[in-house]
Amino acid sequence: MLYSEKVMDHFMHPRNVGEIENADGVGEVGNAKCGDIMKIYLKIDGGVVTDAKFQTFGCGSAIATSSMATEMIIGKPVEEAANLSNKAVVEALDGLPTHKIHCSVLAEEAVKAALKDYYDKNHIAYDPEAYCTGDCCHCHDEG
Repeated sequence: MLYSEKVMDHFMHPRNVGEIENADGVGEVGNAKCGDIMKIYLKIDGGVVTDAKFQTFGCGSAIATSSMATEMIIGKPVEEAANLSNKAVVEALDGLPTHKIHCSVLAEEAVKAALKDYYDKNHIAYDPEAYCTGDCCHCHDEG
């Protein structure tokens, strides 16, 4: 089987779809090669991600990784959410086909972009290297 049951479940029944009005952080990333676009919205209260929603235009793996990523960060302190890795998302989904790993990288980047937006809006200092999105650093070396 190409996709795990968890991938199929998150694709067929994605969690946290939608947008958050007046979100504390919004991150949008895309991959021109495959056409996937992910937008993640965060509600943050007292330094904790209290809600996360996503809108993804893309393949089943992109939808599944967005869904899983939001599940993994809700209830977590922002510092912990910032450490979400594409590898953790893939593991939580019981794996992805090699040619779909880039979807998990996008999910990680979208979460980081939303956290960066939150930090910027609230004038909170952060390490720019840790919130890289796009072609600026290591982000695309893994997929």
